[in-house]
Amino acid sequence: MTRLFRKLEGNVLFPAGSVVCIGAFDGVHLGHRALLRHTARRAAALGVPAVAVSFEPLPREFFGRGNPPPRLSLARSKVDALIAEGMQGIGLLAFDAAMAATSAEDFVRQLLVQRLCAREVWIGPEFSFGNRRGGNLALLQAMGQQLGFVAGQIDTVQVNGERVSSTRIRQHLLAGEFAAAADLLGRPYAIAGRVVRGRQLGRTLGFPTANLRFPRTPALSGIYATWVHGVYQTPWPSVSSFGTRPTVDGVEPLLEAHLFDFAGDLYGRHIEVEFVAKLRDEEKFNDLPALTAQMQRDAAQARHILSEHRLRATA
Repeated sequence: MTRLFRKLEGNVLFPAGSVVCIGAFDGVHLGHRALLRHTARRAAALGVPAVAVSFEPLPREFFGRGNPPPRLSLARSKVDALIAEGMQGIGLLAFDAAMAATSAEDFVRQLLVQRLCAREVWIGPEFSFGNRRGGNLALLQAMGQQLGFVAGQIDTVQVNGERVSSTRIRQHLLAGEFAAAADLLGRPYAIAGRVVRGRQLGRTLGFPTANLRFPRTPALSGIYATWVHGVYQTPWPSVSSFGTRPTVDGVEPLLEAHLFDFAGDLYGRHIEVEFVAKLRDEEKFNDLPALTAQMQRDAAQARHILSEHRLRATA
């Protein structure tokens, strides 16, 4: 059973010791997975739990509150991915003003040494932490010699000569380069969540949708050909809108997936929407008939793209 924690200070969580890795883990791409798998292997070799430490919100979101940078995934998806990689402890540390002011040295003493009893600490290339980003590999290694743990850094992961990073994946997604993003992620880009009730406008227009809320700044915006997982044994073809719905004066980012030829009730179901191709940018229409006409064209284009995508996958 995985142990989740949110605070820097508190009771000792792993008194027999642990192997810890630290990172943002946004999207849990191939570089993250290399770090997580190395951590899991070292933990198994020492017979102690593997622990991943991250933050929620991410530090760059806290410092960029007026214009927050885009997120690849939400907290639940991150936790699910960390569990799948064998993490027995997961810290989603609440990043607030107090955390931002915490020195790297205090972070090491209070969390890594006192709470986690770390025997080894691993980070990715160029990772830093603590107030003014004062913590790095050199500091970890120096403090480890004093406090009784070993620190190391994994090598950079590259795919097709390109360094794997969340920033690069966001750039690929923004450009509609989903195959390139999938290469760095190690899987197609998708967003998962529980279906919630919306304004049900799509139903009145003949396009009922399964809605997923995304209470962060998304890495995508527009209309897409998509597959929906979790509805049937195989992915279900769909066309999806991801944005703020300017025609109806929306504000909060919402992912709305219209499943072709589907008549079931999905409220409360946990689904995953996989992005295949971008059809167009989100735009504001003068009236609902104009919006409906464009939705019909989008649906026809998405059906065609997904039909070809399925043929290529089975060829």
